[in-house]
Amino acid sequence: MTEQDTQSAEYPQYAFFRFGLIVTGETEEQHLPKLFKSLEQSGTCNFKVIRRVDQLKVITSVSRLKGLGNGKKIPSKDEKIGLTARYNLTTDACDFVLLIDDLEYDRRDQAQQVFDRYRLALDTVLNTLKHRASVHFLVNMLEAYYFADVKTTNAVLGISLLDRGNDVETIRNPKSDLRKEYQGFREIDDGGRILDQIDIEHVLSRPDACASLRTLFAWCVKVLAKYSDYDCADLDDKYRLHDGILSVVTGTQLNNF
Repeated sequence: MTEQDTQSAEYPQYAFFRFGLIVTGETEEQHLPKLFKSLEQSGTCNFKVIRRVDQLKVITSVSRLKGLGNGKKIPSKDEKIGLTARYNLTTDACDFVLLIDDLEYDRRDQAQQVFDRYRLALDTVLNTLKHRASVHFLVNMLEAYYFADVKTTNAVLGISLLDRGNDVETIRNPKSDLRKEYQGFREIDDGGRILDQIDIEHVLSRPDACASLRTLFAWCVKVLAKYSDYDCADLDDKYRLHDGILSVVTGTQLNNF
């Protein structure tokens, strides 16, 4: 049986894909699936948080690295991430996993190392299933994207933010900036209301902005395009996948299928 025949057997013509989200924040745990509502409207997939985990940082301690002896390849907390992903990938070939973390400003210089640690956690445990899981960053945090759709944010909060005209993924501390404009901002409750209405097509409408977020959507669209008969041309246009910038770190996963 050829590889193409194997894929046809694994993925039925009208497959429905389930993306399980592993997240590191409270708002994401409660509300992040709403970010993908425009993808869900295609009728081919859904998104659900499957676990909230501790944020991983770059390991710099020599003693911690030495502590991985006795055949242990990765720390226990990393292994739990991989096991969570594996548990959600073994029941159906149409299940995929997205590990999504904030990449705060003070960690941006470590983006590759942080990515590598998450990726190693998945690859070590998943083995042959590793192509069905990916790692992505919200830069510098989820709240950055509220500034890319000020029409929605203003309507929800009753404020008058102006479009900054720059790449919102360069905002150093978007949560702090938002609280300067709206002191009563509640990260989870108000964030959830914004995500209910956020226009992700508008957020990604600038091809020179939001590289990390676009890469997240690009990976999901690539899954749909590769393993189903769904025509993804409209999604390419919606998210500017054909001409928009992508993350140099997480974008490497687009070739892992």
